[in-house]
Amino acid sequence: MTVPAERPIAGFLILAAGVAAAGWLVGSGFARGRAADRYVEVKGLAERGVTADLALWPLRFAASADDLSAAQAEITRSTQKISEFFARHGIDAKSAELQNLQVSDANTNRYNTSRVGPRFIIEQTIMVRSDKPDVVMAASQKVSELVSSGVVLSSSGEFGVGGPTFVFTKLNELKPAMIAEATANAREAAEQFARDSRTSLGAIRHASQGVFVIMPRDQAPGANESGQLHKTVRVVSTVQYFLR
Repeated sequence: MTVPAERPIAGFLILAAGVAAAGWLVGSGFARGRAADRYVEVKGLAERGVTADLALWPLRFAASADDLSAAQAEITRSTQKISEFFARHGIDAKSAELQNLQVSDANTNRYNTSRVGPRFIIEQTIMVRSDKPDVVMAASQKVSELVSSGVVLSSSGEFGVGGPTFVFTKLNELKPAMIAEATANAREAAEQFARDSRTSLGAIRHASQGVFVIMPRDQAPGANESGQLHKTVRVVSTVQYFLR
């Protein structure tokens, strides 16, 4: 029995078509894979100038004497002088609070075998917490008045040396608008890159929001953000876009 010649030819055609289809699928998948690798990563920046809305000012002062009652009387006098200073410069008495009273007796220090100076030292802190940072800033510039009146200021304490600390507490109110601005700036940069490379911009491949940073407005070497009334808030968003 003779097999018709058409059957082997048909089988070869079917096999060839299958190989061609498989090759097209592989090639298409490879092209899609290559397209997925074509993307650009850009960064978008947003900045705002802000002013602190809270001031924290710890004033640490001291008195010393060989008699405890005399040292206590001196601390009381200094406290009154500071209260008068605050009233003179517009700081509300309700915003000031006495904290951290410490009394040292040199005779109880077993390591001080050759004592020099007064026996008793009393230290006290008045903490100012004010929503008028500009008023606190102005008063802090005139602290020499306290020294002239006999108040002995101390540099020790929780906040150390450096005067008031100025805090910006309204960051959450700025976040939505600043994130939107940073993202828009990132897209603008990506579109410019796409134009320059003669491609078109696709969808977002990946995005990450940067950390919000509060910096001193005057960014000179050694500038301290907490000591400046005026500050700069910055956020940087990183976005990856597909290129078509």
